[in-house]
Amino acid sequence: MQIKALGFGTEDVQAVAGGFVVEGDMLLTNAMLASAPGYATLRVGDEEQYRTTNLVGGLPRTLTVSLSTQFPAAYGPAIDEAILRYNAANLQLHFTRVTSGTADLPVKYSADLGPGVLGQSGGFPSGGNPAPGFTLVPNVINSSNTNYIATIMAHEMGHCIGMRHTDYYNRQYSCGGRKSNEGASTVGAILIPGTPSLAEPNSWMLACVGNGVDRPFTANDLTALNYIY
Repeated sequence: MQIKALGFGTEDVQAVAGGFVVEGDMLLTNAMLASAPGYATLRVGDEEQYRTTNLVGGLPRTLTVSLSTQFPAAYGPAIDEAILRYNAANLQLHFTRVTSGTADLPVKYSADLGPGVLGQSGGFPSGGNPAPGFTLVPNVINSSNTNYIATIMAHEMGHCIGMRHTDYYNRQYSCGGRKSNEGASTVGAILIPGTPSLAEPNSWMLACVGNGVDRPFTANDLTALNYIY
């Protein structure tokens, strides 16, 4: 199966327009499923931070972010906070919010993406460009807490620029339930050097987040971001 060959979990796969949603919030486009990434530096996830085979190119670069007017008022300060977190890391990727035109990362509104789904990325980078934004579900997020919403937004932005879940090796770590590795192959999860060999309890890229929880970048998150950007 193409999904497994790319190193992604095959449980609870959802067919959607343009591809398949895997691991709860990541869209694999049909183009990505047809790709054949290289195998250098790839390995099965254990407990470190991981990225995909696709990253944003043309660095240094500024990516624009827009927010649908359908969102409640609390989402404006939250997207500004999410952008601030990335820009404060002094990466070669810079983010700026726009209110007109076509943004690189549009944040789209949805009333329902499925039971318990807070949001969904638009995929991963392709052709050196980021995934085309992400979708959030305020009805499920059910909060006006700026830092909590910013944490969710920063997480989905992470997927858009190529990050995988920190607990890729075992979603049970943040989501509970039975132990589940998101992908059993050696493709699609690239170890980021310098990140810890032990589990990272507060990473912004953990698969699940409790209601109201704020996850600004940890020191290990910043190591990961600075290594790739």
